[in-house]
Order: sequence, then structure tokens, then C-alpha cells
Amino acid sequence: MTDTDHYESSVREKRAEKVAEFESHSKGVMSRVQHALHVTPALVPLIVLIASIVIFGLLLGSRFFSPFALTLILQQVQIVGIVAAAQSLVILTAGIDLSVGAIMVLSSVVMGQFTFRYGIPAPIAVLCGLTVGTACGFVNGWLVSVMRLPPFIVTLGSWQIFLATNYLYSANETIRAQEIEANAPILQLFGAKFEIGGAVFTVGVVFMIALIVVLGWVLRQTAWGRHVYAVGDDAEAAQLSGVNVKRTLISVYMLSGLICAFAGWALIGRIGSVSPTSGYDANIESITAVVIGGISLFGGRGSIMGSLFGALIVGVFSLGLRLLGADAQWTYFFIGVLIIAAVAVDQWIRKVSA
Repeated sequence: MTDTDHYESSVREKRAEKVAEFESHSKGVMSRVQHALHVTPALVPLIVLIASIVIFGLLLGSRFFSPFALTLILQQVQIVGIVAAAQSLVILTAGIDLSVGAIMVLSSVVMGQFTFRYGIPAPIAVLCGLTVGTACGFVNGWLVSVMRLPPFIVTLGSWQIFLATNYLYSANETIRAQEIEANAPILQLFGAKFEIGGAVFTVGVVFMIALIVVLGWVLRQTAWGRHVYAVGDDAEAAQLSGVNVKRTLISVYMLSGLICAFAGWALIGRIGSVSPTSGYDANIESITAVVIGGISLFGGRGSIMGSLFGALIVGVFSLGLRLLGADAQWTYFFIGVLIIAAVAVDQWIRKVSA
């Protein structure tokens, strides 16, 4: 072999080493990003939320980027945010609850009907509504954990049952806002507004944020929260490690039902009246917020804070596109893209633990 051949061979080897080094570095960077997103699943929706606010702020200026407009988004998503918190708990256990909207409306109807049909004091009627929501959650949890029925089928059936119960019991009667305001203002408590530096908040918004913060702490810092993640990750392994899977699932569905009942109370405050036909799309909206928020539909991974970010992303797109004068269908288009992208990112992130 000549000196020229040796030289060319040496050059090729060095080039191959540089390519391998570059590929290794590239893989190392992607691996670190993947791991960071796996550890902090709420990071992706937070980045998307901030980017959305910045983009619409640049396009719309002060019409969008103002305390009033930004807090208006919070007011618009407060119901979805509360229901999404309930949905998040169930999805973290690798389940799904299609009945959250029906539980919410049924609870609100009970609060209104107990007050105006039976003359029960409004505070007691509210407690009755919260109890009904919790009982609905217990039924779902018992069927899923004890009877071992699929969550999708159970909640699909209970959604129809609770919805029919709502219509039959209320006789499709709407209790008007004027009646509530005059005789039982506590039912509209969550709609009470207060202003801070040009930003308008409601009691419902404060409750939503407080609920997310408290649930986030409970899920991360208590034994019950760790059990929820363990059941969602692998129920059989959790059972073998000493977790009472049945009790955990029942408690999750009961808490979800209770939160939905609070959402029903907040719904009365939001629309002012008690309507058996309101909140019909809460099921899909809550799942949308959870998925965009980075909570895995396979269970065991995600942050409940992400569900709030997911709800806010939907709110930002809805308000921003409306202020731009765009057709309402574009909102559904972009939300659909975000849902598919969120699931794709989740699948990519899950490869870390594969």
C-alpha cells in the first residue's frame, strides 16, 4: 500500500470518527431532552401555552395582551379546568370517565331543585348536590374496581344513566337567574367577581387554581398520591407491592365525582341559572385539556398542573382566533392538531421507560 493510500485511509477513519461523534452527541442531546420531558411532563404544555400567549399578543397587541383579556380566559376555562382535574385523576389510573359532564349537571340540578322544589335551605341543598356527585363517582369506581368492568364501558353507560336521570328528575325545567339571585344567592357564589389591578377574577377561578395546586401536592407528597400513580403504571405490580388497588380506584372515582359536583356548583355561578341542558360538552373538553396537558392516556405518568395548562391553551386559542376574526372552525382545527401532536409526543417520551 502506497503512502497516498495510507493517507486516504487515515482521512476516511477520521471522518468516520467525527460522524460517529456527532451522531453520539446528537443522540445524547435528544436523550436528555426526552428524559427532561419524561420527568417534567407539564413542561411541553407550559411551553406551548407561553408561545401561544406571545404569538397572539404580538398579533393583537393590547386587545389580547392585557390583564382583563388574560383573566377573561381564566373565567372562560374555569368549568373545564375543574372537570379536567377530575378527569386527570381517573386517567392517571389508566382509566377514563365519560360521565363527568353528566355528574356535573345532575349535581347542579339537585342543588337547584332541592332548594326551589322542596324548600330545603340552599346550603344544605348544596351539600346534597355534592353528595350526589360523590355517590355517582362511587358507583363508577365500584363497577370498575370490584366488578372489573372496563372504565370506558362503565362510564359510557353511567353517562347515559345520569343524563337520563337529570332530564327525568328536572323535567327539563330551568331555574332562572333572577329567582336564584333573589332567593338563594349562595348557588351563584362561584360567579362572584372581584378586581385586582384591572384583572377581573371570579370565585370559580380561585377555586380552580386552588384545587389544581392542592391536588398536585397530594399526588406528589402523600402515600395516596403515589398509590394512584402506581395503579396507573401497573395495577398488578402495585397490588403485589401492598397497594389496595380496589380501595384506591374507588377513592379516585369518588373524589372525581365530588370535584364534578363542585364544577356543577361553579356552573350555576358561571351561567347564573340551573339548566339541565348546560355543560353537555364537558366530557370531550375535559379529555382534550388532559391530553394536551401531557397526561398519558396509558396512565401512571403526568402532572395535574398540565391539565390546567391544557385548558388554558384551548382558552387562548379560542379567544385569540375570535379576536382575529377567524372562523370558529379554525379553533377546532388547531385543537385537533394539538391533540394529535400531544399523543405523538407522549409516545416518544414513553420510550425513555421502555
